[in-house]
Amino acid sequence: MLSFLLPLLALFVSAPDSAPKPRSRSFRFNYTATVPAAPAGTKAVDLWLPVPHADKSQQVRQLRITAPVAYHIQTGEYGNRILHLRVTGAELKGFEVKMSLEATRQEHLSLGQTAGAPPTSEAPDPNLSRWLAPDNLVPLDPKIRLWATEVVAKAGAKTDLDKARAIYEHVVSTVTYDKTGQGWGRGDIYYACDARRGNCTDFHAVFIGYCRALGIPARFSIGFPLPPERGAAEVKGYHCWAEFFTPETGWVPIDASEAAKDPTRRNYFFGTHDENRLEFSRGRDLTLAPRQQGQALNYFIYPYAEADGQPLAGVGHSFRFQDK
Repeated sequence: MLSFLLPLLALFVSAPDSAPKPRSRSFRFNYTATVPAAPAGTKAVDLWLPVPHADKSQQVRQLRITAPVAYHIQTGEYGNRILHLRVTGAELKGFEVKMSLEATRQEHLSLGQTAGAPPTSEAPDPNLSRWLAPDNLVPLDPKIRLWATEVVAKAGAKTDLDKARAIYEHVVSTVTYDKTGQGWGRGDIYYACDARRGNCTDFHAVFIGYCRALGIPARFSIGFPLPPERGAAEVKGYHCWAEFFTPETGWVPIDASEAAKDPTRRNYFFGTHDENRLEFSRGRDLTLAPRQQGQALNYFIYPYAEADGQPLAGVGHSFRFQDK
């Protein structure tokens, strides 16, 4: 067994009454989308917004939407909640949609079960086969499989848990959090493997791709980060993270980019997501509800709009949080 797994495995076999109590954080979150004037001659503009869902790690309450026309919230792929509306007439000159909500986010501690016992922390994922399949920017070709195999062979990893830890250590050790230049932020595994730098999307493209290449289901989630300090502030942009699955442990959370930014929390972020985040959607190459006419979305966190079925550029967004 790899020596760096021993502290983690102790968690998986701990008695339930010895499990640490997850930290939690309650806050209000405001999401604003600003749609510009449509091109002359446009008949209709469609707008889609991600809406955060409730799960074992977060509760969402008091959702309020302010919009110029009627809207609908549907459940799309992978349980993602999606707000959609269509405007015509005067609103084609531009409009705004505001979403506010209260949320409580719990620290996601992966405690698992004793070896051989089925995980009980959540219902089985009906999309497990999808989390073994490639994404447009994360192919599972022979080169990716070779690189993943080399990583786990070098580490001497045998079990899926060992392999996932070896991949995590490889990514954290060899990719730098760096948002300069061009190409970062798309979650392009070949860009990340070549440049060895990028943001959270790029870190997790490598982790997810290598896991899937070795037959370990891995899934992508995206939302917004909150600073550790309590208070109120603007949120500048998104954050994404990942989980992998083994039958012995269930879904195990990881955050490779946060570990790279803060090496003192490297062990923590293998098996834990902190409470300083709010998840909005899961998966990549997404089809919305109702279906957009444009291409599948690489990921869905910012507002997306179409004018007569063509992607509409210039949609603005702003986000704020306030702790309760």
